[in-house]
Amino acid sequence: MSSDAPPTADELPPGPDGLPVVGNYLAFVREPFDFMTRNARQYGDIVAWEEIDGPVYQLNHPDHIEQVLVQNNQNYVKGDSFQRTLSPITGDGILNSEGSVWRRNRHLIQPAFHPERIEEYAGMMTDATEELLSTWDDGETRLFHEDMMTATLRIVARALFGVDIEGYVEDIGSALEEFMEASESVSNFVLPEEVPTPSRLRIQRARERLDGVVYDLIEKRRADPTDRDVISMLLDVTDDDDQNLSTEEIRDEVVTLLLAGHETTALSLTFTAYALARHPEVEDRLVAELDEVLDGQTPTMADLSELTYTEQVVKESMRLYPPVPGIVREPVKPDIIDGYEIPAGATIRMHQWVVHRDDRWYDDPLAFRPGRWTDDFESSLPKLAYFPFAAGPRRCIGDRFAMLEARLLLATIYQQYHLELTPGTELDLMATVTARPKDEIPMTVHER
Repeated sequence: MSSDAPPTADELPPGPDGLPVVGNYLAFVREPFDFMTRNARQYGDIVAWEEIDGPVYQLNHPDHIEQVLVQNNQNYVKGDSFQRTLSPITGDGILNSEGSVWRRNRHLIQPAFHPERIEEYAGMMTDATEELLSTWDDGETRLFHEDMMTATLRIVARALFGVDIEGYVEDIGSALEEFMEASESVSNFVLPEEVPTPSRLRIQRARERLDGVVYDLIEKRRADPTDRDVISMLLDVTDDDDQNLSTEEIRDEVVTLLLAGHETTALSLTFTAYALARHPEVEDRLVAELDEVLDGQTPTMADLSELTYTEQVVKESMRLYPPVPGIVREPVKPDIIDGYEIPAGATIRMHQWVVHRDDRWYDDPLAFRPGRWTDDFESSLPKLAYFPFAAGPRRCIGDRFAMLEARLLLATIYQQYHLELTPGTELDLMATVTARPKDEIPMTVHER
């Protein structure tokens, strides 16, 4: 990996040569997972290359990633490339806001994710899953990712906003789907922002559809506030100047929570079902635990401490198929990482997809082996050899919510159904903000 001789101050880390003007951008866009993995294997713990917007540094060692996300986090922001991707749909929500705006709004939203509040959500999660399962017929083939997106969208709306969005599910789901697919178009990054490319027009249409729903939800809560939901809390709060948040500011946070609150868990469950279908011995062990602990009853928060293998299955799925495959930051001021000077404004890429599959930390890293997640194994890992929810102050605010949801939904589904992957189905992923299946994952459902 790193050379024994320390680099000089003006020395660049090793990395791939690129094309004139665009650098390695096209190589990254065409095959992001292979490109990042190949870089790490060929060039080591820190890799440098050029893109359209300037220098890029890929960090592949947990210690270097910890320096950026935790130890020196105050020197790093999400950066222009991240903003350019997300802000057209999320505005200035907590995913991409910075400084005082981010601190204020995260503080306002944090109570919704307090452990005591999260316990209240458990019943909503299993209820929504039971509603989904009631529409399944023994022996039919389901579009599993679509089902998971619907279920998790219902859950986040009920838990965080106190509303049933049954009439909005299709509009929200299709708008978010269109945005995610259009957001990674090469033209968005190559052409000036004022050029109305087809992908930008698709993003604009997606935003308009989503705004129609979100502004309706805000107005309903304005007319009928509660003391429990996030929208009412945001409507009630004032900023440092004793001013209420604008409707636009509230809209940005609601869209952010809708997107982040259901997308990653739905992906995690889809990837888990795919892995279980390809590893029947793991499914057998999972079902045996569910039978022993639950004895046919709906899982509750109290059961989770005994569902240890269920948790291991979720952790291993998120290791092998991290729903968010990479994180981007930009240094505000120059920093020194592994002896190399990283200039202000450079793009820093840290990819869970790469680190989670590094054989320095994981024996047989491409194997799906939930049993590896023992307490001893976890304590032996470098701190950021596993970071599905990022780390530091910008760690995902909903990490506990997501882990609770993934375990409860998995347990509810698998104690009632065996899922069989349609022959010939392969998991081919595209990298947007998240790692998403390029095609649906059809599963035939069989009652147990």
